[in-house]
Amino acid sequence: MSLPFTLSGPLVNRRNRVLVAGAGGFIGGHVVHYLISHGYSDIIAVDVKELSQWHQVVDGATSLQFDLSKIETALVATTGCAAVINLAADMGGMGFIENNRALCMLSVLINTHLLLASRQNHVERYFFASSACVYPAQLQNVADVTALTEETVYPAMPEAGYGWEKLFSEQMCEHFLNDFGLDTRVARYHNVYGPKGTWFGGREKAPAAICRKIAEAVMSGNHQIEIWGDGEQTRSFTFIDDCVEGTLRLMNTTFTSPINIGSSELVTINQLVDIVEGISGIRVERNYDLSAPLGVRGRNSDNTLVRSVLGWEPSTLLRDGLEATYRWIYDEMRHSIISAKH
Repeated sequence: MSLPFTLSGPLVNRRNRVLVAGAGGFIGGHVVHYLISHGYSDIIAVDVKELSQWHQVVDGATSLQFDLSKIETALVATTGCAAVINLAADMGGMGFIENNRALCMLSVLINTHLLLASRQNHVERYFFASSACVYPAQLQNVADVTALTEETVYPAMPEAGYGWEKLFSEQMCEHFLNDFGLDTRVARYHNVYGPKGTWFGGREKAPAAICRKIAEAVMSGNHQIEIWGDGEQTRSFTFIDDCVEGTLRLMNTTFTSPINIGSSELVTINQLVDIVEGISGIRVERNYDLSAPLGVRGRNSDNTLVRSVLGWEPSTLLRDGLEATYRWIYDEMRHSIISAKH
């Protein structure tokens, strides 16, 4: 991904120190890689996980295992930083979110302490990664859903646990901006996927799960997969390159209200399977588990505001993003099989 826009604010000087919190995660790893590959020389990459568990450890960044839910650690991590990009959270796909609501809520400690530390250490600009899970459930109870606009978040009824934590943290950013002058930005991500993401273990999201299941079917010759729900629930899925670009574009604006960063290409889960079938070259028998965690019935991103503010919106076609994701997951699975044999 080339640099498609002019950087401003604290990111204009590539020697400025930038903290990426949650750098061991999927999105965080890609953000660090992007910044390092575009000449940023003082990137502090922090995650609570051991480095061996990071999705990417990027050469050129200072990679640290820190627990940012503790104020003393957040103060150390933000020292000397011009910008903070907070992508840190305990999260995963719908199966994880619905079964770990308290853990998801505890991520509020990370954002709270990073905000306090950023204020104390005179950080110039602060970014918080929110989620489409903040939107009210009653607006998402049909598959043919009306795309979600930013102002419809209130009256509030977000996803239990994870969604409430994100919405509360959005409010924290707003109040730190208004009360203390900390220059905050908030993006509501919509179902981000792509290579180097989680694809097994229970935290994976639908695109990675479907890619893995169909890759397993290819390798085993057993062309059957399980689908959560009836397959007619709808979503839009945002490719990782678009997520990173939208994040940095937003960091370079003066716009301080929450904004959607998500694809507006709405598909059913069955259509998602159709696409991955076409990429893999096989057809599968679909077994529907109606008792599995489903989340909302339909969700899509309205991109009117992001087009107005950024002059841009996510543009990677789902077919193209899924091909890159499927190929990467297939190769990871094949390498795991080969390694296990040796």
